[in-house]
Parts: sequence; structure tokens; C-alpha cells
Amino acid sequence: MVDVSSKPETARLARAEARVVFSPGVRARVLAGDLPKGPVLETARLAGVTGAKRTSDLIPMCHPLRISEVKLDFAPEGDETLVVTGEVRAVDRTGVEMEALTAVTVAALTVYDMVKAVDRGMEITSVRLTHKEGGKSGTWSRDP
Repeated sequence: MVDVSSKPETARLARAEARVVFSPGVRARVLAGDLPKGPVLETARLAGVTGAKRTSDLIPMCHPLRISEVKLDFAPEGDETLVVTGEVRAVDRTGVEMEALTAVTVAALTVYDMVKAVDRGMEITSVRLTHKEGGKSGTWSRDP
């Protein structure tokens, strides 16, 4: 683990996204809340927040951070895709990119778990960082 004790605490922000691609007709059921395991998106949101908070327990070299905010949103894209977006904020000595990536990944995995009984063929794709702010390297955004 890298020693960050000499780094100043600064405001940090990271955004990430993941996509869940469903078989035809399944995304509509997810959005309508019409699945046997219950409210998929609400459960995935809670799981994503928990994932962000537990990142340092899951990724060996991640520092535990004092996260101040985690936001997760879900939006339809195209015919059968659901985009999971996450934003994490903290004031700390190191960035929150891993927390944002973990949040969207855990949320997408939760969607998978709750929907697999009706769609074994769904895919989780395009997990990626889209924006980060703060720290020595400053601001970075993925080109559209």
C-alpha cells in the first residue's frame, strides 16, 4: 500500500458507469418492477452504495476513505440496455475512482443476481471510469 500520509486532503470526485444488456423484453420488466425477487433498482442502488463503502475490504491495496456521498442512477439506453452510473465524493488524501468503479460493478452484479431467473443471457459490459476530479493529477474526463 502506498504511503499517502504526506499528501494534503482535498475534495475528490469520481464518476463511473457500467451497462447491463438484457434479452428482449426483460429490461421493461426491470423498470416496471415486475420480477420475482422484488424491486431490482432499489436493491441495486443500496448494494452499490455498500460496495463503494467496502471497496478497501475488497481491493487489497485500496486505502479506506471517508466517503461523503455516493449516488447511483439507472437509465435505459437503446432497446435492451440499462446504464448504471455512479458518483462518489470524499475529502481525503487519495482518489475515489476505485470506489466509483466498485459501486457501479456491485450494482450491476445485483441487477444480474435479481434478474438471472428470467434472463441467464444478460451481460455486464463497459465498466469504466468516466470522470475524476481532485488530487495531484487534477481533472480527467473520458472523451465521449
